[in-house]
Amino acid sequence: MTTPRRQAVRRTAVLRREAVLATVPVAVAALLGAAAPAAGTAGAAGAGDPYFPLSGNGGYHVSHYGLTLRYDTASRHLDGSAVLTARATQRLSRFDLDLNGLKVTGVTVDRTAAGFRRSGQELVVTPRHALRKDRNFRITVSYHGTPKPVTDPDGSADGWIPTDDGAFVAGEPQGAMTWFPANSHPRDKSSYDFTITVPQGRTAVANGVLRGQHTAHGLTTFRWHQAEPMAAYLATATVGTFKVQQYTTGDGIRVYNAVDPREAHASAPVLKKLPSVLAWESKLFGPYPFRAAGSIVDHAPDVGYALETQSRPVYDSAPDISTLVHESAHQWFGDSVSLTAWKDIWLNEGFATYAEWLYSEQHGGDSTQKTFDHLYARPATDGLWAYPAGDPGSGKNLFGTPVYARGAMALHELRKAVGDRNFFRILHAWAAAHRAGHGTTAQFVRLAERESGKNLDGLFHTWLYTKGKPKNA
Repeated sequence: MTTPRRQAVRRTAVLRREAVLATVPVAVAALLGAAAPAAGTAGAAGAGDPYFPLSGNGGYHVSHYGLTLRYDTASRHLDGSAVLTARATQRLSRFDLDLNGLKVTGVTVDRTAAGFRRSGQELVVTPRHALRKDRNFRITVSYHGTPKPVTDPDGSADGWIPTDDGAFVAGEPQGAMTWFPANSHPRDKSSYDFTITVPQGRTAVANGVLRGQHTAHGLTTFRWHQAEPMAAYLATATVGTFKVQQYTTGDGIRVYNAVDPREAHASAPVLKKLPSVLAWESKLFGPYPFRAAGSIVDHAPDVGYALETQSRPVYDSAPDISTLVHESAHQWFGDSVSLTAWKDIWLNEGFATYAEWLYSEQHGGDSTQKTFDHLYARPATDGLWAYPAGDPGSGKNLFGTPVYARGAMALHELRKAVGDRNFFRILHAWAAAHRAGHGTTAQFVRLAERESGKNLDGLFHTWLYTKGKPKNA
């Protein structure tokens, strides 16, 4: 996500610039099992994240979502059916799904009607018979209503955000639950199929590869498939009046760009660079992690941010090149390599911000050192030093300047400490070792130390966890 995030505030290029590897992916089942109670058979109501205690759920892992949606852009009414293929990580007498604000009309577990009730953002499901540990099962939820975004701790809108011609759908950190029932924490990653029906003349854009579309009786249905594992907050089903461009890159990546006509002229020069940006990032970070790419450029002036929705970032307006580089870098850092806890958000945003710095340095702009020096020159009272990047302290601070800029500064200090050869090997190794999985700050530090042969605890403690402005940079 570009930052700092602010609701209803247009980002400027200056703001963007200023905000300007253990080696085995963490096992999803182990993470979710750890979140479940030690005793008893009810799945935990949350995944255990202190920033968002009710996000995600314990006791099971979702391997696949099949979402069938129908959205009327005039009435803003959504009809939905979600089929979740899951595996119990403990014995389950009941379990929760995250779902906010929509009316549930039926729930089945393995085609047998299940009991359900609502408790805030939790949909509590009680199957007819308890599910044994390691059992595979299927949950079907039928629901409808007028989806509305949630307001995040920083005041911004998140989730299904209505627009004048459809909806801007961006779910970080907790908005997935506004439009489908989910195990909605980055710890749980799944494949997805989307079948989305909208009025003829509108386009529905989701993640992955477009498998087909057809129009009949004034309605158009789009079918999308996201094969690689994806966290729920990275899913999108953005709807609008879009100009569509499709092509395949020389590396075989299938590109799908959907652009609101009001943003087409401004976005065209930047979107033209997407293949070269992906090729450049692939040299730095390793092979592009998905089979599809592209952009959704909406006209959503009240949103105030872009998001790295997996394989196809969504932009609230025509992006500049820095924003395109940032959201594209997230495909490696944040999407393919996902968080295990929101406090480690710098692993997403610091990395994507440093990619902006590197792109500038290698394409005729400011050097990374000059960008670093410009930031470090800020006084100790500046908001840049307000809280540590490695543990922002609350959901309110997730998308603030320290996470992005000071996170990038930590990477620059690492680069200076270990040298370019080791530094870029570390980035490449991190993306490879945790591809399609998860990572933590502790794992990144250990990998960096192993690859460089240096003790880096002091460096990371200073730049990620020390309050205030670090001395002697």
